[in-house]
Amino acid sequence: MGNTDSNAYQKRLARLPAADQAQIERSFDSVIGNPSKKCVGLTAFQDSIGDSLPTSISQRIFHGIQSVNITGKSSLSNPEVTREQFVVFVIDLLRGTAEEKSAVILPMIRADNSEQVTGQQIQQFLEDLIGAAVHLLHKQNVLHGWSLENTSDCNAGIHTLATQLMSQLLKSNGAQSQDAPELSSISRAAIEDWLYKVPMISTFLRVVITLGFSVLQQSVEQQRDVSSLVPRCRRGKTPPFTSLLDLPAIMYLNSHLPSEMQHKWRLLFSTQVHGESFSQLCGHLVDQGPSLLVLRDSGGFIFGGFASQNWEVKPQFQGDSRCFLFSVSPRLDVFTYTGYNDHYMYLNHSQQTMPNGLGMGGQHDYFGLWIDSNFGKGHSKAKPRCTTYNSPQLSATEEFSIDSMEVWGLGDLSEELQVKNKKSILDVDPEAQALLEMTGRTRQSEGLRDQDDDET
Repeated sequence: MGNTDSNAYQKRLARLPAADQAQIERSFDSVIGNPSKKCVGLTAFQDSIGDSLPTSISQRIFHGIQSVNITGKSSLSNPEVTREQFVVFVIDLLRGTAEEKSAVILPMIRADNSEQVTGQQIQQFLEDLIGAAVHLLHKQNVLHGWSLENTSDCNAGIHTLATQLMSQLLKSNGAQSQDAPELSSISRAAIEDWLYKVPMISTFLRVVITLGFSVLQQSVEQQRDVSSLVPRCRRGKTPPFTSLLDLPAIMYLNSHLPSEMQHKWRLLFSTQVHGESFSQLCGHLVDQGPSLLVLRDSGGFIFGGFASQNWEVKPQFQGDSRCFLFSVSPRLDVFTYTGYNDHYMYLNHSQQTMPNGLGMGGQHDYFGLWIDSNFGKGHSKAKPRCTTYNSPQLSATEEFSIDSMEVWGLGDLSEELQVKNKKSILDVDPEAQALLEMTGRTRQSEGLRDQDDDET
């Protein structure tokens, strides 16, 4: 376990500029509390870290550092770790290959010299890792407007995301279900392949190391990692509400969005805020660019879809192959374009000959996700899968009732849509505006054109 090349330390240092090298070494000095000391044990290591990192992950990190082999001799029996081991460990997790990462991750999963681990051990490692990332992002105030209070249960989300991240590893090892933590005999080669296929694991590791030990926090890579995990939350002037999504689900869904849409989510519509109305939904959705729709049905299932293009009311399908459907609860997963047809997005209203409502995937009357214009009803039909996205039935029952719904605009509005939103008929027709106000009805587009919304 670990690197057996006696020149490992110098080889790793060569990957970083001198300033970055010095920053990592200073981080170790702050951990041991005495620059004259050359090594530190587990108890002193955890005492120095304090509550910056949860105890469960700090112990795993110590075992990972401990496994780094600088001298060519086994270091796992040594109760202390050195500065050189710490530096190699950090560089391998931040800049290393899948092989180098697996060498230090395996002892983080199972603190011994075994080449194999069990599914249950990996599941617990992932939950500790994701929990540590959420803890650090919250503690260091970089959740960008999200909070543990305005999102759903984070603990349940951590478990669900950990289970999802294991799914590819379990499938490659012959498991029939992603819920198979009892699987044993997972080799280092399988771990390496998994790290290559599931880059989000490396992202969580980098966030925990850079924030937990205050190293390379201003690097381009670190900024990209945080922005890909946590978009800025913009709610405008809407009253407080609790999102249907938990933080791990937000991170997972955001990582599947096109990079230009990952930096900001703008609240467009919520039944908690705007009421249960299809016309209100359309008024807040149309001409707002790409969006993410999230629903909870009366059975408690949470699911939705990503619309990659601007919604328009018309009796034809729209969108492109970047669209996808997703499930959040009871299972977290994303279902992408199959190539079978181009029925990505559909939005129609007040037509007599065509279906009226919002749909994604499948075909008329058999959508992968459908919200009827008679708001409150919908369906998710898959016999056995949606033809457009290969998604299963997303809702608890094929025909469902909407318990709650929210829509998030993604990224920044294009200049074309900004101009279009400013050219409301009410702006050029004062009489129409006055008549609307006299009848006591509100202008649905008014708040949407306010670009000075505060981050919450």
